[in-house]
Amino acid sequence: MTKVFAIALGVLTAIGGFLDIGDLVTNAVVGSRFGMTLAWVVPVGVVGICLYANMAGRVAAVSGRATFEIIRDRLGPRSALVNLSASFLVNLMTLTAEIGGMALALQLATDVGPTLWMPVAAFAVWIVIWRVRFTVMENVTGLVGLCLIVFAVSVFLLHPHWGDLGRQVVAPTVPQSESTATYWYYAVALFGAAMTPYEVFFFSSGAVEERWSIEDLGRSRMNVLVGFPLGGLLSLAIAASATIVLLPRQIDVTSLSQVVAPVVVAGGKLALALVIVGVVAATFGAALETTLSAGYTIAQYSGWTWGKFRRPAEAARFHLLMIVVLIVGCAVLLTGVDPIKVTEYSVVFSAVALPLTYLPILLVANDSEYMGDHVNGRTTNVFATMYLGLILVASIAAIPLMIVTGAGQ
Repeated sequence: MTKVFAIALGVLTAIGGFLDIGDLVTNAVVGSRFGMTLAWVVPVGVVGICLYANMAGRVAAVSGRATFEIIRDRLGPRSALVNLSASFLVNLMTLTAEIGGMALALQLATDVGPTLWMPVAAFAVWIVIWRVRFTVMENVTGLVGLCLIVFAVSVFLLHPHWGDLGRQVVAPTVPQSESTATYWYYAVALFGAAMTPYEVFFFSSGAVEERWSIEDLGRSRMNVLVGFPLGGLLSLAIAASATIVLLPRQIDVTSLSQVVAPVVVAGGKLALALVIVGVVAATFGAALETTLSAGYTIAQYSGWTWGKFRRPAEAARFHLLMIVVLIVGCAVLLTGVDPIKVTEYSVVFSAVALPLTYLPILLVANDSEYMGDHVNGRTTNVFATMYLGLILVASIAAIPLMIVTGAGQ
């Protein structure tokens, strides 16, 4: 049982990172418009986030220091401030989207409008962060979020033509109804959804919260190799279910009800109940991660006392900052902004900001002053350098593709 709970941090990070509102919406949109022709992006993103998180977790376990403590130390205060500003803004956008996603999921369950659920969702996130122990939070939220496996079950219940799905995966082409620029815009969006920086902030800071050491490096690898591939498989299931049900009917995904529609077609009310529970848990887990990540990044950069293992009175600025970002995120949503649109923009800007945190972690993971004998091996560095190039390309291409395509329209 101990080994099962040892991977809970990785499961929570996968459910709250790979399977947050961004991934739910982006994969459903892609499936409904492009079928499985963009499925190749998901394993590319899985390998990338595994490399990134493994380096960040190893750095935290060996040095005892989290991401932004090291970024400030390695780059200096001025350069690190640029990284912090970009990462914090993307994190705030993502938190806003997660609160909106929780409200939309609760609307499906109750028929009460999302506007009334938004402050309730934000308050629930604050209560859990304030009162619930870190280990309880990660175990409960991650495991309940596994209800999203219903997407994978639904794919089989829908009895698809496996040959058609397979051909789309292995021989992807741009559909005649879509432009090449739009295809690549959504490729960048999927990549950004897979490699959102906040999940690594949470993962490395969580390692410090749980006091990982060199003896926990095996545990770190287990978290990464179990959690993130699981999230990737469920992402593919979301895209596949949309391909089977929504694409033939030319239904564009503009609401959460359309995201879960294939599950309802496959399994009826019981499946709907499970998917609502899973979506609420996944978005709640992601809201916890992004709220904590906001506190982690600012506190680590500023040298404040931080951590859930400390009482709020002992880390007052850290906890106050999280209250502020929850209020800001909720206030933005209450202006009437569409949570789905916020979600779509957040995953693209995640790709834009990604090099600013990936590169410092790569540098530190090769610095023997921090890592001693636990620096990156040759094979890891080959793949990590290749991914640095890919991340830079995605970051540079994201904004021009957004402008050219009208944000994927």
